[in-house]
Amino acid sequence: MMRRWIPTIAIVVAMIFWSVSGIAIKHALAVLPPFTMIVLRFTPAVLLMLVIGMLCRKSDLFGLQRLDKKDIPLFVAAGFCQPFLYYLLETFTYRALNSPTIAEALLSTSPLLSPLFAALIVREKVTRNNVLGILISTVGMYLLILVGSEHFAIGNYFGVLLAFLAVTAAVMDTVIIRKIPAKYSPLSIIFYAQTVSLLFFLPIWLFKEGPETIYQLPITIYQSEMQVALWCVAYLTVFASVVAFVLFCYGLRKTSVTQANAFNNIRPAFTALWMLLFFGEQLPMAKWIGMILIIFGLFVCQKQEKMSKS
Repeated sequence: MMRRWIPTIAIVVAMIFWSVSGIAIKHALAVLPPFTMIVLRFTPAVLLMLVIGMLCRKSDLFGLQRLDKKDIPLFVAAGFCQPFLYYLLETFTYRALNSPTIAEALLSTSPLLSPLFAALIVREKVTRNNVLGILISTVGMYLLILVGSEHFAIGNYFGVLLAFLAVTAAVMDTVIIRKIPAKYSPLSIIFYAQTVSLLFFLPIWLFKEGPETIYQLPITIYQSEMQVALWCVAYLTVFASVVAFVLFCYGLRKTSVTQANAFNNIRPAFTALWMLLFFGEQLPMAKWIGMILIIFGLFVCQKQEKMSKS
C-alpha cells in the first residue's frame, strides 16, 4: 500500500522544493542578470548530475544511461520546452503584464491544459475525478493567489499569449517525458534535457551578458548582496534543478500527465506558508480556504486511480 503512494510523495516533495524557487530567484535576480543566473544555476546542476550518474550507474533512480541516437529528438524536444522555452516565455510574461499576481495566476494554469494534451498526445485516460479534482484545486489556487491583491489590470494582452505559450511548453515537456523509453532513469532524463537547455542558453548569455558578467563577478563576489544571491543560486542548483526535477520525473513516469501536473496547484500554497513562517506575511481566511480546496481537489483527482506501471 505504501509503495502506491511513493510517486505521489516524490511529486509533493518536488513541489515543496519548487515552492521556494520563486523566493530564491527573486533574491538572486536582485543582483544577477537573468541569463547569468540561469547559466550559474544549470551549469553546476548538469555537472552534479553527471558525477552522481557515473557513481550510481546501477541505480534505477540515479543511474546515467548512454543515450541512443534514435531517442535524441525526444531529449532535444524536452530540453527545448523546459527549462529553455518556458523560462524565456515566463520572463517576458512578467515584463508584459502590469500585475505580477495576474502573471503568476496565468502561469499556474498547467493543470487545466494537462488533460487535453494527455488525451490527445499520449492517449491517457482522463477520468471525471481527474477533471473535477483539477477544477476544485484550481479554484483554490486562484483564491490563494488573487485574494488580497490590489492590482488586477492585465495590461498588455500580448503577455496573456506569452503566459499561455509558457504553460503549453511546460505541459508539453511532461508529455514528452512520458514518451521517453522506460530504460532511462529519471536522472538520465533530467541530465540530458538540462544539458540541451544549457546549450540553448549559453549563446544568448554570451551575446547579452557574458563579457560584462565575466568582468564584474570577480569584483563583486565578496559583497554581501552577491553572496546572498549566490547562496540562492546554490539552492536552485541542488534542490530545484536536480532533486526536484528528478523526483517529479520519477513521479510523472509512475502516474500520469494529468495527475502529476495537478500538483502544480499546490506550489502557491507552500510558497504562502513559507512567506508566513519566515517573512511574517499574514494570510486572510480566503487564502486558507484556497489551500483547503487545493488539497481537497488533489485528493479527488487521485481518487480511485491506479498507478500506471512503466
